[in-house]
Amino acid sequence: MANPIDDIARQAREGSVASIIQILNDELAQVGVRARAVFAEGVLQLLCEAATPQMLEESSLVDRVREILERISPHNIRRVNINSRLVREHQLLWLEEISRDPDNQLLWSQEIKLRKPNLFKRLATAHHERQALSSKRALPRMAIPRSMQQPRQFQRGIVGGISLTVLLLAAVAAIYKGLNSQVPNSTQATTQAVATAPSSEAKPALKISKETVNSAVDSFAQAVRVAEQAATEGKTAQSREDWLVVAAKWQQASDLMAAVPSKHPRYTTALNRTALYRQNGDKAQQEAQNK
Repeated sequence: MANPIDDIARQAREGSVASIIQILNDELAQVGVRARAVFAEGVLQLLCEAATPQMLEESSLVDRVREILERISPHNIRRVNINSRLVREHQLLWLEEISRDPDNQLLWSQEIKLRKPNLFKRLATAHHERQALSSKRALPRMAIPRSMQQPRQFQRGIVGGISLTVLLLAAVAAIYKGLNSQVPNSTQATTQAVATAPSSEAKPALKISKETVNSAVDSFAQAVRVAEQAATEGKTAQSREDWLVVAAKWQQASDLMAAVPSKHPRYTTALNRTALYRQNGDKAQQEAQNK
């Protein structure tokens, strides 16, 4: 049977917001911080809450979140907008609230870009995941006679040597390409920065647009799908890890419902389900604590 922790880590690398939030909450709980997130328009909108401003000190929290996310290295997630505020009872429409009035809602906000892992690390991770997947699917088989093992081992050695050579050549080519493109890219970036620089110093602003909320027209359908998954998994959950996964999915479903715009034809239903999914997530959290 697969280790639930390994499954959560794999799902987080594949871009599952629920799994990413579960890992963040497990590690940030040590410093009294709780995280919530919604993925919209290619940006992971992350909300960090704590009881006191000291727990949300910007530089240390940003570094900690960056380290965790770069260790996970989720697919298709490179931009992360970290928002912070003191914890509140009513948190149903947090994305819409901080979009509408960031000055009064947040302590601070900062957008970061995650670094991609190097080529060898990506290859090692992919190889590890393939081995784990193949071990799950492996079936018992008859022992191979010793006389047949040596030729097969020799063939595997040849194939392995060829594969290693191809990987090394690919790595050298990637490094060479990166070195050649470094100077032109730097020049282009400098030119663009000068061309787009504002004439006067502007006050930093929260990088969340109204389009982030209004574009989430399909948030209702996504929330329903995630809620169905949470309900199904809640029927068979037994361990603490199982209940944490269920709680994270209920939280994601609640956040997606909260992102449904007011012009949506099922906006009233979305409000009711936001509260309901939130309550279900709290119950799942309580189940996890009791294990």
